[in-house]
Amino acid sequence: MTVFHITTLAGDGIGPEIMAVATTLLERVAEQHGFTLALDPRPVGGAGVDACGEPLPAATLEACRASDAVLLAAIGGPQYDSLPRPQRPESGLLALRAGLGLFANLRPVRIVPALIGASSLREEVIRDVDLLVVRELIGGIYFGQPRGRVVGEDGEERGFNTMTYSSSEVDRIARVAFDLARQRRGRLCSVDKANVLDVSQLWRDRVTALAVDYPDVELSHLYVDNAAMQLVRDPRQFDVLLTSNLFGDILSDEAAMLTGSIGMLPSASLGASGPGLFEPVHGSAPDIAGQDKANPLAMVLSAAMMLRIGLGQEDAATALESAVDRVLADGYRTGDLMSPGCRAVGCRAMGDQLLAALA
Repeated sequence: MTVFHITTLAGDGIGPEIMAVATTLLERVAEQHGFTLALDPRPVGGAGVDACGEPLPAATLEACRASDAVLLAAIGGPQYDSLPRPQRPESGLLALRAGLGLFANLRPVRIVPALIGASSLREEVIRDVDLLVVRELIGGIYFGQPRGRVVGEDGEERGFNTMTYSSSEVDRIARVAFDLARQRRGRLCSVDKANVLDVSQLWRDRVTALAVDYPDVELSHLYVDNAAMQLVRDPRQFDVLLTSNLFGDILSDEAAMLTGSIGMLPSASLGASGPGLFEPVHGSAPDIAGQDKANPLAMVLSAAMMLRIGLGQEDAATALESAVDRVLADGYRTGDLMSPGCRAVGCRAMGDQLLAALA
């Protein structure tokens, strides 16, 4: 029997609750489909600070590098906000992405028919939306140097960050997006701010140059402000959206609300080789942590992405996704998705319903 080694990073806030649901389902679906998952829980984020004094303990990174895939829940909490930046949970996540060489972040946005009423947009706008945001993950303004805060001779403090991309960094993420568009509906929209930013002018030039290698993919360009407007005006026009790190961070969260809740969006972060990182798009929600109120569905859908993309287990991934669709169609909802006529459940009860759907 095939054994896959998975490093699990429950992290902080609601992370342990949603990870518990996901790992229970993963063990069940693995049993049903004839493979075994060896799960190795490790601390990261605030949990890493509490356990080892740093947000990404060396042993955690080593375990991740040695695994077949990494499953992350959520990191962060207000109790860590006063720490120096290198010790904050978010720094651990950035270091994890860089340490695994994860330059491509994939965020699918698919409308579940049962949740059309949960979106703030009209049904005719969001019905049949199925798009994919491809975000560059380890470059741009989040990693560019120089950065920092300085006090001038006049006593005024100034903060600064550097948005920078090399042609090779743009090329490698663009090729991922072109390849995915080729596998989907053949349309790629590259998002930039080339009318203002030099770095975006390079981005647009490189993406345009690569398009000759993909004659079967229809390429278009949008400025990021227009892309934000188009996402809520007519999201069905999009197939694959290619973005830089900063723009993708913002646009993918905006796209999450098409589904009615950011609690529905999974993601995958991939490198040129080695294990991928699979995690929900939402944060750690410390205000509801430990209250059995969390929505575990994005975590479960991230686990499904791990099965499909990271482990090549297509049938098991489809089974998990079908269980999510079935439970939602049956009217079960956590608080963030609640609508009239539905049945309210907590995190654990949602997990129980998913287990029943798998059976």
